[in-house]
Amino acid sequence: MRIPNFGEKMDVRRSAVYSIVINAVQIAAVWALAVTLMLSNTHDIQDVFILVVAALVSLGAALDIREAVAARRKSEEADALGDMVGQMDELNRALRAQRHDFLNHLQVVYSLIEMEEYQEAGDYIEKIYGDMQSVSKALRTDSPAINALLRAKLAECESAGILTEVDTAGSWKSLPMPVWEFCRVLSNLMDNAMDALEHTANSSLRVMLREDTHGYAFSVANNGPVIPEQDLRHIFEPGVSSHGEGRGMGLYIVRRTLQKYGGEIHVTSEEGRTIFSGLVPHGKERNGKETESP
Repeated sequence: MRIPNFGEKMDVRRSAVYSIVINAVQIAAVWALAVTLMLSNTHDIQDVFILVVAALVSLGAALDIREAVAARRKSEEADALGDMVGQMDELNRALRAQRHDFLNHLQVVYSLIEMEEYQEAGDYIEKIYGDMQSVSKALRTDSPAINALLRAKLAECESAGILTEVDTAGSWKSLPMPVWEFCRVLSNLMDNAMDALEHTANSSLRVMLREDTHGYAFSVANNGPVIPEQDLRHIFEPGVSSHGEGRGMGLYIVRRTLQKYGGEIHVTSEEGRTIFSGLVPHGKERNGKETESP
């Protein structure tokens, strides 16, 4: 038997699933046994004792299930926060590198102009413009986490040869939901769009973020294949995917997360255009009641 290495990273979510299944089986087995004993028993006092034991065992198992569910949820949150921190760190490094290089670039351009090498100066500016634009393109909101996510996803799109456009309005700094949860929503939608564009020529992706009196509206559009009508009706259900076994949880997570904060998500698909659009209402407007932002 292999001796466990306690330095290894434990898969909390898998352990939580095992715990839930085992305890659920335990509850079912205990009550099956209790019913069997009670049916074969003729003493009322013993029936009461059997019921009490079964109830106590079931209570303990139920508490274990609750803790396992909470642990799984915390693990998912920790993973999402870890991704967000990594993206923000990458954005910070890119900004520092850009600031460090700016003066050097300026000196090179100035020297080329001074030597009347105007064509060379123009070529140099064009060469560095793309790098500078790739960073500034993501800095569209006042939320560092959203900006970091956009930076990371735009870099992925660029590597995949996908033409991207980002259109934003508003600061997005006062979301009525934790920003890391919205980043998970936006990340899943952009990943889904990139998957859809995998075999599309001249692929393009457009992200829109709007903040107005109704709340925070967003959309992710792509020019990939049309989603069949029968698939559209089930697209937000768990496990529904056209990208192979083990996929199809991203859109389910998107809808589940948005619904938790009174939000919504919709999809339309036609030739050359598929759009996932959603809205997160302001905290005060959810269901017409005064609510606090989490």
